[in-house]
Amino acid sequence: MFTHKLTRRLFWVAEVLLLASTVAAAAWLSRSVEWHPLPLVVLLLVLTLLGEWFSVETSAGQLTASFVALVLTMALLGPAPAAAFGLALATLHSVVRRRPPAQWLNNLTTFAVAPFVGGLIVRALAGDTPHHVNSQLAQGFVFGLIVLGALTASLIGLNFVLFALDVCIEEGRPLRRLFRELFLPLLPGQLATGMLATILAVAYTSVGLPMLFGAVAVLLILQYLTAALLRSEDRAEQLEARSRQLVGLQLGVLRTLVRALGMRDKRSGHHAAAVARYAKALAMDLGCSEEELDAVHAAGLLHEIGKFTWPDRVLHAEVVKDEDMAVVKNHPQEGAILVGALDGYGPVADMILYHHERVDGLGYPAGLIGKEIPLGSRVLAICSTYDAMTASESYRSPMTPEEAMTELRHAAGHGQLDAELVEQFIALLEREGPTFAEDADFETELEFERRVHEMAEPRSADSTPR
Repeated sequence: MFTHKLTRRLFWVAEVLLLASTVAAAAWLSRSVEWHPLPLVVLLLVLTLLGEWFSVETSAGQLTASFVALVLTMALLGPAPAAAFGLALATLHSVVRRRPPAQWLNNLTTFAVAPFVGGLIVRALAGDTPHHVNSQLAQGFVFGLIVLGALTASLIGLNFVLFALDVCIEEGRPLRRLFRELFLPLLPGQLATGMLATILAVAYTSVGLPMLFGAVAVLLILQYLTAALLRSEDRAEQLEARSRQLVGLQLGVLRTLVRALGMRDKRSGHHAAAVARYAKALAMDLGCSEEELDAVHAAGLLHEIGKFTWPDRVLHAEVVKDEDMAVVKNHPQEGAILVGALDGYGPVADMILYHHERVDGLGYPAGLIGKEIPLGSRVLAICSTYDAMTASESYRSPMTPEEAMTELRHAAGHGQLDAELVEQFIALLEREGPTFAEDADFETELEFERRVHEMAEPRSADSTPR
């Protein structure tokens, strides 16, 4: 603990000395010509300070118009103005963000030293105040390379080193990790912004101040629009995340109810998965759309969820007593209410509501006849009946697939099931195998994460919910 405190204090002392040395050097090396022309000085100072309000947030930090201003300042004015503008920016940033004293010191040091060093590099390689020298060097490719190299070494490289050392000492995070998490993610954006600033600096030496004013105005507009777009995307991502949490909670409740039902009735989970697989395969043979297939599949998974409300005497009864028939006949409504609470699952709820209807009109709850019964409900009725007859977990001895197919045709002949669909289902069984859904698993068939993702996505008004 003592060693850590000593290290921090020594680092603060070093920052103070570095800051003081930079300010002293800037004052010593400052020349009056660096502060002319006055319109350029004012423009760059205003852009440096206003750039804070035209920032683009990234996962590792900010890219601002202030960065462009500092590059232009060290390239077109000199090291002393660059250090002064950097100090002004650091002061404004620290005040607005209410930084603690240690961060104040690091900000002031970093934003004074890095631009000052960049300005010195430009002066050393390009000569004094290149904006006054209408030479081939000041206008050309070489000057652009000098500016780009100076900003890379100072405003990108040195800036990161000073900042990372502070974080490393204050928080104990290793430099290698900071390089990976902070430097690399920001580097492409900083280089792109730096190249834009370099182009503006070279263009200024050729065209002059009017071009720079126009370019800066366009830059601020683009920066503002980019920041607004990113903020909008962030809000959209937050809204989508919350939507996923909500639908995950809703669908999770239904999954939990099915699991709880499975603890009371070991057969229910496997039955739901098998019916879902049979029903989807039959719906595919019938030419249903992808949305309809997914809805039929979901209805198969959840078609018996209303049985959760049944008492054990009804749930486990081999023969339901007359006084309990009202409870039995009410489970489609109970299931439809539970499933209908999910946004976009209205069609699924309807299939569940009517899957005990009969084509002769003697079913429940509404006594629908023939094609009045939704197609998905008629499909569910056939698949549920077949699996109940053939399942090995059934309370009664299971039928062979051939016996079950015969029983399906018998039920269709007596008005219980849709005869045409029964024949198509039997053809499906003969083609795919009479027990092709025998190994179906509820969790696998549910595909929980996929459903949550799709349910959370915004849909158009005329789209069919999945």
